[in-house]
Amino acid sequence: MTLRTGRRGTAHRAPSRMLRALMAAAATLLTVTALAPAAHAAPRPKAPRQFVALSSVDPTIIQEMRYVTAHDFVGEPIDGYRRPLCLLTRPAAQALHRAQQSLLRQGYSLKVYDCYRPQRAVDHFVRWAKDLHDERMKAEFYPRVDKSRLFADGYIAAKSGHSRGSTMDVTIVRLPALPTRPYHPGQPLAPCYAPRAERFPDNSLDMGTGFDCFDTLAHTDDPRVQGVQKANRQFLKRTLEAQGFVNLPEEWWHFTYQPEPFPDTYFDFPVAWWPVAGH
Repeated sequence: MTLRTGRRGTAHRAPSRMLRALMAAAATLLTVTALAPAAHAAPRPKAPRQFVALSSVDPTIIQEMRYVTAHDFVGEPIDGYRRPLCLLTRPAAQALHRAQQSLLRQGYSLKVYDCYRPQRAVDHFVRWAKDLHDERMKAEFYPRVDKSRLFADGYIAAKSGHSRGSTMDVTIVRLPALPTRPYHPGQPLAPCYAPRAERFPDNSLDMGTGFDCFDTLAHTDDPRVQGVQKANRQFLKRTLEAQGFVNLPEEWWHFTYQPEPFPDTYFDFPVAWWPVAGH
């Protein structure tokens, strides 16, 4: 090994050929190790090309996406909701657009609470329903239902039609629409079936209950719902049925476009911009 003089005159030994080879091998190993996670990272899940953001089809439809907030029956944002965004299959979004055009001519607008729902969000609901000690939102969303019966009574299930992409939760708002005031975690809660002036405020027409009300009063044709509330539910149902939607009888807000492009497929890409083509 020869001696070389450094820039400041300090003598040091030049590395041997073997040492240089070892140093090069170590550097290569470090580089490969650093790159390995990226090389083997799973690709981000993408939506089928038939999925679109509702706002790209009709930007006039109001979106109040509940599950990206803490104002839901769980009391916290739900897994899989990255953005307050309505994603749907294109035929469902186009049918909503046609319904919206009809409503705008009458001085009303649609408002969606939820659209496509990832399977991971449904799994979050299932985990929550099994935790019988977590009842932080009971006073608003299920005051008269024992949490142990949420599965038996059909309020929670392991699969949801929302995950197929053609189902949405929707209501009607009179224009001009006033904003719904924000929910603050920990605030006093009122039953979802309370009179309109007492339950959590919503800028929609009075449908007799709030959205996601786990109560038989939320059944679309419950005979106890009469007058203006019944008329508003029928207005919503009639408007959407004219465009090919079918209502779930147990939930006045729940509609599915028929025929569904994916009748047997439950998707699990997140609610965000990037899974949708063009973003």
